[in-house]
Amino acid sequence: MEQKKIDEKKRVALISVFAAIFITAIKLVVGIETNSLGILSEAAHSGLDLVAALITYFAVRISDKPPDEKHHYGHGKVENVSAFLETLLLFVTCAWIIWEAIQRLIFRTPHVETSIWGFVVISVAIVVDFSRSRALSRVAKKYNSQALEADALHFSSDIWSSLVVIVGLFFVSFGYFWVDALAAIAVAFLVLFVSYRLGRRTIDALMDRVPDGVYEEIKSIVQTISGVEKIKNIRLRSSGGKLFIDATVAIRRTTPFMLAHGIMDRIEKAIYEKHSSADVVVHAEPFESDDETISDKVRMIVVGRGVRVPHNLEVHHNNGRYQVDFDIEHQKGKSFVEAHELTSEIEKEIIQKLPSVERVTIHMEEFDVDHNEISNESAAHLEDKVRSLVSAEKRILKCSDVNIIKIGEKYNLSLTCQFEKSKTLDEVHLIISELETILYTKLKEFRRITIHAEPM
Repeated sequence: MEQKKIDEKKRVALISVFAAIFITAIKLVVGIETNSLGILSEAAHSGLDLVAALITYFAVRISDKPPDEKHHYGHGKVENVSAFLETLLLFVTCAWIIWEAIQRLIFRTPHVETSIWGFVVISVAIVVDFSRSRALSRVAKKYNSQALEADALHFSSDIWSSLVVIVGLFFVSFGYFWVDALAAIAVAFLVLFVSYRLGRRTIDALMDRVPDGVYEEIKSIVQTISGVEKIKNIRLRSSGGKLFIDATVAIRRTTPFMLAHGIMDRIEKAIYEKHSSADVVVHAEPFESDDETISDKVRMIVVGRGVRVPHNLEVHHNNGRYQVDFDIEHQKGKSFVEAHELTSEIEKEIIQKLPSVERVTIHMEEFDVDHNEISNESAAHLEDKVRSLVSAEKRILKCSDVNIIKIGEKYNLSLTCQFEKSKTLDEVHLIISELETILYTKLKEFRRITIHAEPM
């Protein structure tokens, strides 16, 4: 697809070069033959278009080169530079045309011959310019190429300037030679106007000015993505036909990494749907939402200290103040003093950042990153004991998914218990708490027990 784009841009640019050679040649021959300043000015304009077309052709060839170690954003700016050079050439040519026309109007009256060939040449030029202008404009819009768009703008202005010259030749045929000079001035001012518009857009592109409406469009797209709490910054720059977008968004800090990454992927996909050739980079920053609970804030403080997510976290409310209790695990091998210092720092930070928290109690544990193998015989023996104790609790309808993992010298247990749908959450929580107490009391092998509740 990328190669097809490059080939199409090169092909239309090369066709424009040959068309400019043909038009310049016939205008120059007829202009010299008839001594018509209007036609000669058109020949000069077309000659300049030939130079511009050559610049555009080479610019298109260079601009589609991939990024390298010295051009991280690619070579697209070459198109903007070529358009700027075309603008300068146009201004120089227009100045010469206006100067020569004034000389003819004030100081000398040249003899201008009119013939059918003058009208034929200009008419042919109008047809050719119309065809190549449409072709260039179509490809320029398709691939957002400013160099090709500049060429298209040149040749569309040629159409109007050629029409002005025909009007001048018509009056010259009746003996009004001064109309030819006025026609040349009209052509020059028309080209100056077009050049000014082109030059302004080219400078805007070189200065990385954001195209009108694009920033608002990108901002609107990002705002519609679920999970984006706030837009911190959006930066845009264009290089040739490519749009580079850097977006910084705020995502809730409690959002798991994979979900946050999914939000950023959806942002990129939504932008690509509108700007398929865009290069998008999305950066996410953590956002502390107003509806975070005390538990959420405590977890973020603990994780921010490089410790595993706390477990068995409980928050108790009493007379407008909170008491927080939870367990944290320190890396195996850490000394008691080191673990206590880090735990004390976590306690101080919680109280400092959460003024409503009155007391923090942290239970320290040790974890081993290497899980030991547990034999099938031992696992089966422990599972039988667990199922026997659970089955004695008649309020539990079914026990399933019993999983036992050996951690150091002890074990972690997880299981699923099913309850009647009619029970309240408080009732289920009470039963689970009582069951945990029984398991911890009867089976000293377990260091941690996690029970998941489901309705039957």
